[in-house]
Amino acid sequence: KFKKLVEKIYSDSKLSQQFKSDFSNSIYGSELIYVKTFIDEGDVSKDHNILLGMMSDDDIVTIERYNLIFTQVKRKLISLNPTLGIMLHGIQFHQLHTDVSFVNASDELDMDAFKNWRSDYKDAEFISEDSGKFIVTREVEKMSKSKYNVVTPDDICEEYGADTLRLYEMFLGPLEQAKPWNTAGITGVFGFLKKLWKLYFDESGMIVTSNPASPEALKALHKTIKKVNEDIEGFSFNTSVSQFMIAVNELTALKCHERSVLEPLAILVSPYAPHIAEELWKRLGHEQSISTAPFPKFNPEYLVESSKEYPVSFNGKMRFTMTLPLDLTKEQIEEIVMKDERTIKQLDGKMPNKVIIVPGKIINLVG
Repeated sequence: KFKKLVEKIYSDSKLSQQFKSDFSNSIYGSELIYVKTFIDEGDVSKDHNILLGMMSDDDIVTIERYNLIFTQVKRKLISLNPTLGIMLHGIQFHQLHTDVSFVNASDELDMDAFKNWRSDYKDAEFISEDSGKFIVTREVEKMSKSKYNVVTPDDICEEYGADTLRLYEMFLGPLEQAKPWNTAGITGVFGFLKKLWKLYFDESGMIVTSNPASPEALKALHKTIKKVNEDIEGFSFNTSVSQFMIAVNELTALKCHERSVLEPLAILVSPYAPHIAEELWKRLGHEQSISTAPFPKFNPEYLVESSKEYPVSFNGKMRFTMTLPLDLTKEQIEEIVMKDERTIKQLDGKMPNKVIIVPGKIINLVG
């Protein structure tokens, strides 16, 4: 786990050699990486650099310990030569953070770019291990300017649009949880918005109709209304985005282009993706902003199941499915099943010993 401590001081003075000895002996076995500087007042033209290696599991404790050790070493050096003295400055014990653009896929740091990045690193000497490479450790941390890990939204907005960024950030997970920033999934959100647009438009223009919506389309809409209302109350925006994706997939499969479904859908989406929702609203012929439209209300009647897709099994093995009204009796279900061509083919002229029917659940022919 521990790497060998490496350090070098570019000075021939005995006092600097004493510093090297005391300092390295005091903190040998440390775990942080530093570039440090001290100036020999006897020759202010000399700017000496020290590299101390290793990484830490507990930075706070380690920093306090190192600062205490450094203070002790500094006092000893001054006591050895109070006339000449040594001015030790700019020494801070902490990990070095770098811009991720200087790191390749193998976690190797581009030292030339790194040294030219900041003036205080430009003339510093960095000593690596035998490989001659500087390998960095990646950490998931809160975005901070001091850690050089802040992501600006400009490039993402330029390529995918602001709505994609908004939806992606909400889709990452619950608000109270810390999430790693990874744009690998942003194309999926972008694809969802394109799919949403295709419910309203194709290559020839707007395809929204005033035809009555199918029960299946209204069911998909009102499931979404119910879910989004609950999620907004609970600040669970990631599950709302997930429900939008489910609804758009269902409506696409149903080839739904009815205004009675797509207008409420645009309103539902508007708090999450306001730009595309506003554009759709204008294209649908509305003069006022979509933000003034009343939020859709959930109607539980559209979620009442009127039919059931039954699995039809023979001796416990499912062979096909049948969609039947839920209000049928056992006798009516059995009559329909026995007359079905698929059942006749499975029985091959034989009669089942027993027909097990659980309304709303299963159909099983035994024998």
